Amino acid sequence: MKQPVRLIQLSDLHLFATDAGRLLGLPTAQSLAAVLEIIRNHFPVDALLLTGDLAQEPIAATYERLATAFGNFTCPVYWIPGNHDEPRAMLPALERPPLKCDRQINLGAWQGLLLSSQADGKVHGELSPETLSWLEATLSRSGDRPTFIALHHPPFETGAPWLDSSRLQNPEHLFAVLDRHPQVKLVLFGHIHQEFATERQGVTYLGCPSTCIQFLPHAPEFSLEPIGPGFRHLSLYPDGTFSTHIERVEIPLTLDFSAKGY
Repeated sequence: MKQPVRLIQLSDLHLFATDAGRLLGLPTAQSLAAVLEIIRNHFPVDALLLTGDLAQEPIAATYERLATAFGNFTCPVYWIPGNHDEPRAMLPALERPPLKCDRQINLGAWQGLLLSSQADGKVHGELSPETLSWLEATLSRSGDRPTFIALHHPPFETGAPWLDSSRLQNPEHLFAVLDRHPQVKLVLFGHIHQEFATERQGVTYLGCPSTCIQFLPHAPEFSLEPIGPGFRHLSLYPDGTFSTHIERVEIPLTLDFSAKGY
């Protein structure tokens, strides 16, 4: 089998404008730095994909710090916004190399289509009619080329009621498009701060851990899981098959486990 394209997904960075910023006790800049060090030293990678909630403090200074954190990668770094992000503040910091704001990307035999599921002023996600029309048109032009979709919000429930209320609110509209285009093999998302996998109509849907705090799976109320940050590694093969796994990074967990939200 020919060599795959190696893609690493990072999600829910929740950075602040300074190193002092902590999310529920965890210094998110330090946790991201630990993740990036592991990637640089141990994981050959062809592209990085950041699936939203890049900032907890969504101002220009935060995104400048993010650009600096990724500045010495030689591979492209693609990104989409999450509900915590401010798109107007993200540019121009996140459109200079290696960061790219492309929404249709080429990775060997594969293509990736990056969607914004951000709903203005809302925690939950929505795909606009314009986004869905663009997705339909782009897939119609791409023939049988293996394709992955990326967005921030999950189109499925995870089994945690407090979290599921903020998932993608119109998943049926996404499914309707994907059902017409069997070249779509994967849908990647963040938001849930945990590993997740399911399949529908031949498409695999994968959730990604956060580079900072992790949510306890299947918890009825907001709960943190005492586990380190993580990222998803994907190998995308030319024949449309793929393999994937989650990597965890050990860091000091200075977490406020009594927190009821953030």
